[in-house]
Amino acid sequence: MGHKSGAGLKAESFDYLAGVQPDYMKHLPLDPDLFINNRKRFAAQLLPNSIAIFVSSDEWPANGDALHPFKQNSDLFWLSGITQEDSMVVIFPDNPDPKYREVLVLVRPNELKEKWDGRRLRAKEATALSGIQTILWLDTLDALLQSWIHLADHIYLDTNENDRKASQVRTREYRFVDEMKAAYPLHSFQRAAKIMKQLRGIKTKEEIAVVQKAVDITEQTFRDLLQFIRPGVMEYEIEAEIYRGFLSRRATGPAYGSIIASGDNARTLHYVANNAECKSGDLILMDFGAEYGGYAADLTRTVPVNAKFGRRQRTVYNACLHLHNYAKSILKPGITIVEYTEKVGEEATQQFLKIGLLRKSDVKNEDRENRAYRKYLYHGISHHLGLDVHDLGTRTEPLKAGMLLTIEPGIYIEQEGMGVRIENNVWLTRTGNQDLMKNIPIEADEIEALMKK
Repeated sequence: MGHKSGAGLKAESFDYLAGVQPDYMKHLPLDPDLFINNRKRFAAQLLPNSIAIFVSSDEWPANGDALHPFKQNSDLFWLSGITQEDSMVVIFPDNPDPKYREVLVLVRPNELKEKWDGRRLRAKEATALSGIQTILWLDTLDALLQSWIHLADHIYLDTNENDRKASQVRTREYRFVDEMKAAYPLHSFQRAAKIMKQLRGIKTKEEIAVVQKAVDITEQTFRDLLQFIRPGVMEYEIEAEIYRGFLSRRATGPAYGSIIASGDNARTLHYVANNAECKSGDLILMDFGAEYGGYAADLTRTVPVNAKFGRRQRTVYNACLHLHNYAKSILKPGITIVEYTEKVGEEATQQFLKIGLLRKSDVKNEDRENRAYRKYLYHGISHHLGLDVHDLGTRTEPLKAGMLLTIEPGIYIEQEGMGVRIENNVWLTRTGNQDLMKNIPIEADEIEALMKK
């Protein structure tokens, strides 16, 4: 199966399958042990005599007969490594027949469909990716699934319990819940998402190895950008360079819509128009990250378009860097996001007084529900990261070792037409944290030197 190039990664693709690799996969295959261990962690949390069923995401229609690019259900991917549509994972640890304790369900390969849409996984390939030995075709599932459920007492089904969920669209997982409850009304139904939220929040070293690969691709692309950015370049040209840098290094692509915001555009947090000219004397805020093996990197750097920070720009940049470093120093197991944000807010208040954004009277008379510093820093400092850019995790409970978070303070000044944000990704350890982006240039002097090189 190829030798390991690091936990969670493989140096070679399916050499024992004559080089066959799924059409959709740009990255090298991941070590299936990553997913085998994930399933063991999940199965250990189930009630006795339980069956858990996970279904893939919908294929979303676009206009006409087109579909949006397929994005797999993150929970199903976490358990299997499979990113193909119309797939399912069934976990039934107490099934009397051992071969059905873990099952991967796939759509049967169809010669005509493959002529249009590309090759689909064969059973042996799916086992190599996931480590699941029993592969069933979707069109044979119903009778077997019914017999398994009749043996079980509890049915675990999945839904979206990300705290940031905003869409009201009733996706496949919710429709599947409706179908199962209608078909088996006397069973005890349980929330798989509650378990997944706890497990996915704690990243294993195998997962971090994959994230680190995404980070390394992001770093290499950022270093290229420092040589590319110049007065007159368009924001969309920088975005195109990011896409080129990612794809040429085997990333699936951007993990999210890249934010390339020059000048006053940087004050819009989710600016994705990316259609303005980058002008000499302006800063440009770039928030982007590669997706590799399903996992996301999330980097933000703010650099001078003309390779030289102005005096005021440097002052604001260094204040933001101070906040970044302070946040990193206190982001440790045991603190909650709420407590952490409050502490960073206190430090931001002092920095904003120092650089002239706030007066003492502003602080003295501030509304404690809308602190004075919020005029210039109006977003959170950190979020969980992983398979999703805003990954599953907790805000109210103390953070734990193994969690992966961003650190991204910003300073946004309307009267100066300026926005600065600095973001790294850190993995919490028992004694503190490990900065996965420690090698990415962050000091103003280093950025200037690399841009002038």
